[in-house]
Amino acid sequence: MCTPLTPDRMTPLFKSSFGQTYRYLSRTASTQDELTDDDAEGTVVVCEEQWAGRGRRGHEWAAPAGRALLASILLRPGRDRPAAQISLVAGVVTAAVIERELGRPAGIKWPNDVLVGRAKVAGILAEQRDELLVLGIGVNVNQTKSELPARSQIEASSLRVIDGRVRDRAAFLARLVEGIEAGYRAWQASGLAAIADELRERDALRGHRVRVDSIQGVATGIDADGALLLRTVEGERSVLAGSVEVEW
Repeated sequence: MCTPLTPDRMTPLFKSSFGQTYRYLSRTASTQDELTDDDAEGTVVVCEEQWAGRGRRGHEWAAPAGRALLASILLRPGRDRPAAQISLVAGVVTAAVIERELGRPAGIKWPNDVLVGRAKVAGILAEQRDELLVLGIGVNVNQTKSELPARSQIEASSLRVIDGRVRDRAAFLARLVEGIEAGYRAWQASGLAAIADELRERDALRGHRVRVDSIQGVATGIDADGALLLRTVEGERSVLAGSVEVEW
């Protein structure tokens, strides 16, 4: 098992306001369920293993103990700020941190996956609860190929599978939390315009034929509201939510 992400290791590494309240659990059902209205904005919960971790639309997020990075962060953006947009902000930040780690490009598969090449290495889940927004981030860090899901809609990979390195997750988590805070503050001030250029550069679907539920077309970008833009036989469409299948 990799070195645990205990408070004595992590607290000195958090340089911004996020992470100043930090809770570590060896095991829990889901880090998403550990944050409540009593928690301050920027509270971070991390666990080594979760038995009921979830992705979008009820999909399970599972990983062997101590291999992945499993974290949730509490945000208070207000009810009028779309949760789907913060998923994209978190995706861009996570992709940038992964790209720095690997030294190779990382992209975004709308609405909430981070890819290296065509393989998924991280996922984002933003859950709105009245005034709260709980942002879940799962990153495949040190899993071997045999420890990754064998059957999934999109191939799963890990940082270790890609470059062979076993990583200490502590520095990675500190950079991720710092980046999430910076991205979140910029989004609060300017919306998705704050990350528009980077989102365009990291858009892995652009130019590919996709199906979003019952809608088929060629992905042409992501708009200012966070909707996926599609060119279909009926004309241009924008899709705010849905499950995506892509033809590479």
